[in-house]
Formats: sequence, C-alpha cells, structure tokens
Amino acid sequence: MKQIDSRLLVFILTIGVFGILNTEMGVVGLIPYVAARYGVSVPDAGLLVSGFALVVAVAGPTMPLLFSCVNRKAVMLLALGVFSACNLFATVAPSFELLLAARVIPAAFHPLYVSMAMAVAQQTGDTAAERARNSARVFVGVSAGMVVGAPIAGMLASSVAFPVAMAPFAIVTIVALALTIAFVPSMPVEHALSYGRQLAVFKKPLFIASLLAAAAINAGMFGFYSFLSDYLGSAGFAAAAVSALLFAYGVANISGNAVAGRALGAVPARTMVVAPIVLLALYVLLFALGAWQLACAALLIVLGVAVGVANTTDQYMVGRSAPEAPDFANGMFLTATNLGTTVGTTLCGGFIAAGGAPASVLGALPCAALGLIFVAWRLREQRRGDLDGRTAAVPEADPAGASAR
Repeated sequence: MKQIDSRLLVFILTIGVFGILNTEMGVVGLIPYVAARYGVSVPDAGLLVSGFALVVAVAGPTMPLLFSCVNRKAVMLLALGVFSACNLFATVAPSFELLLAARVIPAAFHPLYVSMAMAVAQQTGDTAAERARNSARVFVGVSAGMVVGAPIAGMLASSVAFPVAMAPFAIVTIVALALTIAFVPSMPVEHALSYGRQLAVFKKPLFIASLLAAAAINAGMFGFYSFLSDYLGSAGFAAAAVSALLFAYGVANISGNAVAGRALGAVPARTMVVAPIVLLALYVLLFALGAWQLACAALLIVLGVAVGVANTTDQYMVGRSAPEAPDFANGMFLTATNLGTTVGTTLCGGFIAAGGAPASVLGALPCAALGLIFVAWRLREQRRGDLDGRTAAVPEADPAGASAR
C-alpha cells in the first residue's frame, strides 16, 4: 500500500472539510438573493440553511455508524463526489425546489466525511502532540468553512451574478476530490468499534448534557447568523459593506478559536459558563443599538470573537464527555449542533415574519439562555464524577489549538 505524508493528508482533509462546511454555511450570504431570484420569502429562503442542517442532524449518528467499517478513502470519494455533483447543479438550478434538493441530498454525507476527517486527523502522527496539532489544523478548515464562504458568496452575487456566487462551493469540493483521488492511499478500517460500545455513551448524563448545551448555544449563534446579511441590510448597510462585515465577522470568529483554546486550557469550567452569558449580552446590545451602524459594526466584530469561543467550547464539552468513542461522539456533535441550527433558524425566521429583519436577533436570546442552563447541568454532572475535569483533553478539544464544530 502506498504511503502519504501526514502533512499532505491533513492538508487534503482540511480542504475537504472546508469545502463541505463552506457549502453548508456559505449560502448564508445569499439568502436575500435567493429570495429575489426565486420569488420566495426570506424565511423560506432560510430553508437552504435549516433544511441542510436538519438532514445533517438526522445523518449525524447514522451515517458514521453505517460506514464505520468501510475503507476511509472510499468514504472520502463518495462524500466529495456527491457534494461536487450537487454543488455544480446548484449553480444552474431552475427552481427553488430543485435548489433545495441540491442542498439536502449532499447534507446526508456531511457527517460521514467530517466525522471521518476528525477521526483520521486524531490518529495521524507519531506523537500525541503531533496528533493534536493535526486535529487542530482540520478544525481550522471546519471553522473557516463556516464563516469565509458567506461574505465571498454575497460579494459575488451582488457584483457579478448568482450562479457565479454558487460556483466556489463546487470548485473547492472538486479540488478536494481530485487531491483525494491522486494522493490518498487505500485506508481500510483495522479496529472498528462495535455499535454497542459506541451507543453506550448515551448512558452518560454528562454526554447528554453536553450535547444539549451545544445544540442550544448553536441554535442561537447560527439561527441569527443565517439571517445576518438580511439583518445588516435592514440596518442600512450597502451590499459591499455587508460583504465586508461578514468577512470581518469570519476573521473575528477564527480568532475566537485561539482565545478559547487558551481559556479552556486555563479555566475550562469558567469558560463554559461565560461563553453563553457573553452571547446573551451581545444579542441584547445588538437589538438595542443595531440601528446605529457604527455600534452595529463594532458589536458584530465582538460577537464574531464570542461565537468562535462558544463554538470551540461546545466541541470541548462534547469531546471531553465521550473520549472512549470519538468517531461517534463527533457524529453526535454534528447532529446536535445542526439540529440546533435548524431550530434556531426557524425561530429567528419566525421573529422576522413578526417584526422584520431587526427582530431576528431576539430569536437567539432564548437559545443562549437555554444553553446556559444545560451548561450548568453539565458542570453538575462533572462534579458528580462522571468524568474528572482534570483528565487529559481528547485531541478534538486540545487547548493548544482546538477550533470550531
């Protein structure tokens, strides 16, 4: 069997997860353009986000289990092939219904690839430190995919055309597919965990509390983010300014990952509590001051950092709660967070229907508050001894550089 340099493998995995997460969240920057192009309401256009997330939520626990014994290169090729084909079709979809289908079909393969990429990165390297760094690099691709695509897509839609804005999603996944075909060797699974051992993590209250906290916090963060471009437009920002602010938000989000890494390494319990509290405060301030563009822009940058911290903290909580079954825990983390995105997008869309785009931020408040309650439950379970809070972090929660979902 041919070998592959670990750095090249991690790079290919990073490109792959970037392409898949970019496909999922990049369309956020296109919601107003989708509504105008296909003659649907903004909340209905939000189905491109919530529908995708709902499918990921269903597929999160099932697809990694079903394919847990399949050669990992075959898994990569299958997932990237489906994403590439559907992304290409999405650039020319003649109706909203077909565009929605081109979104939800590949969503089923999202957790399959991302969970596999996380697991492979966690097992690649000769030392624990090297494996942790490789895992962190893949998570950078995940985090960047979540926040970089939206401003670029929005800029292309406003300055060129909608099909051009959709094209980068296909380009990235096709590049990842080509790199996988050319360089990744056959990767058979040698020591697959039984279904029973993986499902046993549901017996742990700590794991359940961690998943619920991640789902609720993510509902607030990405429910509001799904309509952020529309929110900024309602605040009077021009299309170019909206794209610039979305890009700045993304950069701030990535920097928040580094902040969280240091904070979780030093004071993990405090970071878990503070993250949703800060989100609550920022959402209240955005609702109160969002009509003033300077205040809105400043608060948005701070929110980007806070969301980056909360994202990393969510992954930390779930990863620490089930280190004995990392592949399945990764899949369930994706299920929880994407189910949260579905609920949050629906809730924020309801607030938009009732009070206009500025009211979308109100939908994030109950989600963040509920997340804080679940965090308190998680910390109580931790204190009860289900998992020693001072045990070594699993790779995906490595405080030196862990990243978002």
